[in-house]
Parts: sequence; structure tokens; C-alpha cells
Amino acid sequence: MLAVGSPFASVRTSSSCNALLRELQQIWNDIGESEADKDRMLLELERECLEVYRRRVEEAVNAKARLHQSVASKEAEVATLMAALGELSSSSQVEKRSKTLKEKLASVTPLVEELKTKKEERLKQFADIKVQIEKIGVEISGYSNHLNDHTIINTLTLEETDLSLRKLNEYQTHLRTLQKEKSDRLHKVLEHVSEVHSLCGVLGVDFGQTVSDVHPSLERTSVEQATNISNSTLEGLEHTIRTLKAERKTRIQKLKDILTSLFELWNLMDSSHDEKSKFSRITSIVRVPETEVTEPGLLSTETIEQASAEVERLTKLKAGRMKQLVMKRRSELEEICRMTHIEADPSTASEKSNALIDSGLVDPSELLANIEVQIVKVKEEATSRRDIMDRIDRWLSACEEENWLEEYNQDENRYNAGRGSHVNLKRAERARVTVSKISAIVDNLINRTLAWEDEKKTMFLYDGARLVTILEDYKLSRQHREEEKKRHRDQKKLQDILLTEKEAMYGSKPSPRKSNSFRKTNGYRANGNGSMTPMRRRNSVGGATPELLTPRSYSGRQNGYFKEMRRLSTTPLNFVAMSKDDTMSYASMYGSEPGSPPRS
Repeated sequence: MLAVGSPFASVRTSSSCNALLRELQQIWNDIGESEADKDRMLLELERECLEVYRRRVEEAVNAKARLHQSVASKEAEVATLMAALGELSSSSQVEKRSKTLKEKLASVTPLVEELKTKKEERLKQFADIKVQIEKIGVEISGYSNHLNDHTIINTLTLEETDLSLRKLNEYQTHLRTLQKEKSDRLHKVLEHVSEVHSLCGVLGVDFGQTVSDVHPSLERTSVEQATNISNSTLEGLEHTIRTLKAERKTRIQKLKDILTSLFELWNLMDSSHDEKSKFSRITSIVRVPETEVTEPGLLSTETIEQASAEVERLTKLKAGRMKQLVMKRRSELEEICRMTHIEADPSTASEKSNALIDSGLVDPSELLANIEVQIVKVKEEATSRRDIMDRIDRWLSACEEENWLEEYNQDENRYNAGRGSHVNLKRAERARVTVSKISAIVDNLINRTLAWEDEKKTMFLYDGARLVTILEDYKLSRQHREEEKKRHRDQKKLQDILLTEKEAMYGSKPSPRKSNSFRKTNGYRANGNGSMTPMRRRNSVGGATPELLTPRSYSGRQNGYFKEMRRLSTTPLNFVAMSKDDTMSYASMYGSEPGSPPRS
């Protein structure tokens, strides 16, 4: 079949029309129509043909317009979908590929369907993300807005115009942020719940009821179900933890107070190990910090009541043994005073306390409380005296070194090469250094003691005597001792002079020390005819030297101290024994016996 617009179709149509026209004219001739009628009917025929062509053209124009409108509508829809999806437009490519409207429409229609399908998928992605965002937002805020998934999808379809990948990535980023916040909050809630569980266990409190007061979902055993992570839940858990910690601190302090009383009663009553072991579980609380008290039920009301009941039991038992306890605590007080060189209060002395208790004039509990107060007071005073007591020990140690050095200097065989002699030599050197510091130690100790007395507004007593007085007396006795040493040195020089003059007058004689018989240490010496006569004792530094009064020798002797000083100042020092000739020579030169002061 030939195309409608081809030349062959036009020729065929024209020949057909001419044949029909000739046939019509022949019919008209046969009928006998006039020329006018023939012209009129030909004109009508021509007019009808034009009307048919016109109608056909109008229909074609309308069809073209409809096709054009459809193509334009499809292209507009494509543009809208492409804009919504954030993709580049491809209408120019469609125009290049297509020439006619039907071809354009045929090429645009599948593209529209494809974009619609992609939009539906994109809408579903947005809806899923928004559903998750909405749910997490509800969990975080704690207030439900009662929106279901269908409502969210409808809202998204009506309101969402930007379905691009960029917008989808923004929603996904926001969703990941909320998911991380949800995870952090869930982790925090679980930590708080775990801490509440631990505190409730220690305090013996119902965990389920405690967390239910915060939020009912927290009581469920399944971790997945404990999903309430709202701010109100977190704040409620934090407030609960603070409350439980405050309660724990209060109970710990209460239990420590009870344990303090319990320890005192155990010590007073000499409780057995079996009685103490019953409470070994709670006594550990004294040694551990508050945060490490985690044993379940350790701070429960039942445990505290048991400890309180034990204190009450021992308190009642103590009342029957009060006299024995008073004597025991008094002995402890006296022992503390002895160790710290403090005079114990005589008002609670053992004999006096015993008599008062037997007479019924004093309540034993009050007497025991008084002794407890005295013990506390003595301990506090011992703490304030510690620095001075350390210096006293240093002073006494130096005095002991001085005594050892004097005994060492008295030993005539100290330089003999023997076992341990080098050790003694080294010790003697150290002792001399220590002894040289005694004066400074005493002066510093006096200054410290006076400063302590000024601060405390009371005297520093050492075994009942004022320490400053002891130190001053010690300095005085030390001064007398130094004077005695000087007198000894002067007399020694005088002896040497006498011996030199005697040798010059009578000639030298064999030294008695060269004879073994003259080295007797039994208190006798040899005379001229070889017999042994009693030897006068030497009053040297290492011998019967005047005693240095220290706190160890001072107690109980302070009343007779000055009498002792006067005696020491007038005692003759006979350092070596003299013969009768020596004595006469001494008297003729100085007018006095050896040991008495020379006449001026």
C-alpha cells in the first residue's frame, strides 16, 4: 500500500475522482439536467469535499495539540521528578533522538515511569529513616507523639519535595548521630542501674522497687527491654544514686561509731577471739575506704542492729565488772604515764579508787569515764611533748656515751693491741664528738622547754620535777665536775713538782710501778719493807667522781640536791697515794694536808 502523502496516491485519487465525475456527468446527461443544475450540484459537491477536508484538518490539529500537550506534560513531569530526585535533566537528549510528537511521547513515557519508580523507592528510604529518627527522638525526649509509620509516610509524601541523595545523606547522618546518642544514653543508663544495684545490695534495699520508682521499664530483667533513655530517667537514676550514697555514708559513720564502742568494750572485757570473729565481717569496714565497701548486706539495717545489740549486751556485762575495769584502765593510765614520764592524776589512784568503789560514794561508771578522760588527756599531752622528749632521749644518750668514755679513759690497757681495741678507739672518737655537743644540747633543750611552757602556760614536768630545773641543776653539777677536774689537774702538777724536788734532794728511786707487786688492784700498796698497806682510793674522773644528775637519777632526790652539791664541793680528791715524806713536804710548802686547799 502506498503512503497517503506519496505522488502515486495523489495521481490515483485524482483519476478516480475524474472517472466518477465523468460518470456523474453522463448520468446527469441521461437524466437531462440543465447546465445550471449541473454547475450548482458540482459546486455543492466541491463545498462538501472542502468541508470534509476542513473537518479532517481540524481533527488533525486537535490531535497534534493533544500530542504536544501530552509530551509537554510528560516532559514537565520528568523535570519535576528529576528535580525532586536531584538528578540531571535528560529532555534535551530525548529531543535529539526524537523528531515527531509521537516519537517524543513514546520515548518520554518510559522515562517518566522509571523516575516514578525511583521516587517511590526514595520515598520509602526517607520514610524508613524518618521513622527511626522519630522513634529515637521519642525515646530520648520521653514524650510519645503517637505517630505510626503510615502517618509518617503520608506526611513525608505530602511535605517532602527534596528527595535528592544529598538530602538522604543528611537524614542518614542525623540518624547515625541519634543512634550514637541512644547508644551512649543506653550505656549510661545501664551503668547507673548497675551502680544502683550494687548500692542496694550493700544497703540491703529492694533493688526492684528502687528502680521502679524511677521508671517501670528499669525493673525488667531483659537488657533489651530497659530502653527508656530519656533525660528524666537519667536524672532520676542520678538522684537515686546520690540518695543511696548519702545513705551509705550515714550508715558507715553510724557503724563506725558502733564499732568504736565495740572495740573499747572488747578491750575492757577481754573478749575472746570467738566472740570477736562473729563480727569480723563488719570490722573490716574500719580499714577500707567508703568507695570499696561493696559486700552485699554489709550496711543493712539488720547488720547495724546486730552490732548495736552486741554493744548493749557488753555494756550491761560491763556494769557487773566495773571495779575490775576501773583497776585495769587505771593500770593502763599509769603505764602510759610511766612511758611518757608524766605524773598520773592521784585522784584516781588504784587504792583511792578501790576504796571509793567499796564505800559506794562514787559511781564506778563515772570513775571509769574520768579515767578515760585522763587517758585521752595524757595521750594529747604526750603528743605535744614528743619533740622535747626526743631531745631528752638524745641528751641522755649523750650522757651514757660520756660515762662510757670516762670508764674507757680509766682503763690502763685501752691502747694495748687486743681483740676489739680498734672498735673501742673508733667508738671513743665518736663519743668525744657527742660529749662535746652536750652543752649545746642542754641549752637548746632548755630553750625548747621554756617555749613550750610559754605556749601551754604550764610547767614541763618530767617524772614530777620541772625539766628546766633538772637541766639547770645538771649544768651546775657539770660545772662543779669541771672544777673538780681542774683541781685534779692542779694537784697532779703539784705532785709532779714534789717528786721532781724530792729526786733532786735525795736522788731518784725505783718507781714502784716497775715492780709487779706494785700493780695490785685489790686496794693495797707496797711500803718500804715490802709489806702491803691499805691504799687510799683514787677519786679520779673514772672513779668516785661526783655523779652528774640527769632525769634518770633526779627523781626523788631533788630535795637533797643542793646538800649533795655542798658535800661534793668540799670533798678532798686524793688522786694518788702519797708517802709520809711526801705528805710532810706538801704540808711544809703549802701549810695543809693533801686534798685540802692550799693556804694563800
